[in-house]
Amino acid sequence: MEVNFNKPQRQSSTGILVMFLDTLQKFGRAFLPILFIWFFKSKDTTIIYILLIITVTILVIAIVAYLQYLNFTFYIDDENDEFIVNDGIINKTKTAIQINKIQQVNINQNLIQRIINVYGLSVDTAGSDTKEGKIKAISHAMALALKSKLLENEVVSINSSSEEIVLDNNQNLQSESKPFLKINLSSLIKIGITSNYVKSIGLILTFFFTILENLRQIGKEDLIDQDKIEKTITNYPVFYGILVFVLVMFTIIFIINIARTVLKFFNYTIAKQKGSLLLSYGLINTESTILKPEKVQIVKVSRNYFQKKLNVLEIKIKQATSDDKKNKKSQIEIPGCNNLEKDEILKLIFNQLPEKGVMMQPNFRKLVFSIFLTIVLPLSGFFIFGKYLKPEVLQYSHFAIAYTVFFLLILFFAFKNYRIFINENHIIKQSGAWDIDNEIIEIKKIQAITTSQLFWHKGLNIGSIILHTAGGNIAFQLGNFNQLKQYSNLWLYEIETSDSNWM
Repeated sequence: MEVNFNKPQRQSSTGILVMFLDTLQKFGRAFLPILFIWFFKSKDTTIIYILLIITVTILVIAIVAYLQYLNFTFYIDDENDEFIVNDGIINKTKTAIQINKIQQVNINQNLIQRIINVYGLSVDTAGSDTKEGKIKAISHAMALALKSKLLENEVVSINSSSEEIVLDNNQNLQSESKPFLKINLSSLIKIGITSNYVKSIGLILTFFFTILENLRQIGKEDLIDQDKIEKTITNYPVFYGILVFVLVMFTIIFIINIARTVLKFFNYTIAKQKGSLLLSYGLINTESTILKPEKVQIVKVSRNYFQKKLNVLEIKIKQATSDDKKNKKSQIEIPGCNNLEKDEILKLIFNQLPEKGVMMQPNFRKLVFSIFLTIVLPLSGFFIFGKYLKPEVLQYSHFAIAYTVFFLLILFFAFKNYRIFINENHIIKQSGAWDIDNEIIEIKKIQAITTSQLFWHKGLNIGSIILHTAGGNIAFQLGNFNQLKQYSNLWLYEIETSDSNWM
């Protein structure tokens, strides 16, 4: 598709409907609970006013959507090498993005966009807390053409078997290369049943307490018969009740995890394209992301015991961001790949397979200090509170044994897995008790190094180091301080003498 992006372009005319529905659903999520409570508590005459307010609101949103469409334009300024986006109704904004600073281009399609048959495109650069250049409604052909134009100045060299391969920059992105990796449904199901337990438990509890709070606000809390629940619980032994609760909870967790994983990552494919990686996935909300290997800051490979037996793992890729909060939201996830596929991805990102080199391990005092903070202090507070303030809580003191054993195991395995590996080009930090994480960074991408030592650790020659990157920090605590300082000086020298320009 030949499009002159040097002239201002508007979105597809159906973008008016996308903007209208998008604004309407945001408004609904914000005010629907209030209207719901008001509707149940109001009289017949008041309901008429509510419906009138809703009608007027919908008309206002429709007008705003049309004005947003008229005032939204985008184009490429070849003279200044910038991507320009104009937006706004009353307060006009002009966003200029330097093309050589673009680190990620996403083509996505949510449910509304899929129904209307349009696509969204967003541009991500380092140093911003939001994605810039968000376009909500363009055709797929125009989205591919714009992505091609934004990335056409990339010249990437890749070392392969000591031979330098220069990729052709005039390659058309519309002729997408054949995927070299496709994650099948069975791998996604394996990941779904072996990960995100804590997140799912939090989601279930949040959902449950939200329903209770909403019922209480509208005066319908009697819909839940608390007496009947208490009688049901007391009719069965404690052990049986706990077992049933655990089984039900884990069943719900498995269902939620499998549904979330399949919906988000369905048909996950990775292809090589102009020296970058093209990642495409999604069942309801589809997304296509261009990832430039030279912009990658930290790669985290995670796996637990069950995933190891099933030969699956998760990869999370962090790029340059302005803050940790955005980093967690914008990191790229690759779920369900096996060892061979993981090695291929790492080779594409780092141009070689990072290997674990010299190993450093923490002093045993790290384990002692963790036990003191996690077990000794909480249990001391519990027994002091029970003895002097509320003695009846001591009847639950037998749970202290289970608490102690559980956290001792967690802390022991976390200490056992806590390591840092150093080779010529990479640093790999290993951590975790159940999910074992290996965070990989390239030495040349370190921005700053902080070493610290508490005064009572000087005689023991132990201390800590923090490696600062544009994608987050990696810390290693209570290692051999002299060795850490030697590596710190070596890394700083390599950074200062390196001619790498990954930004």
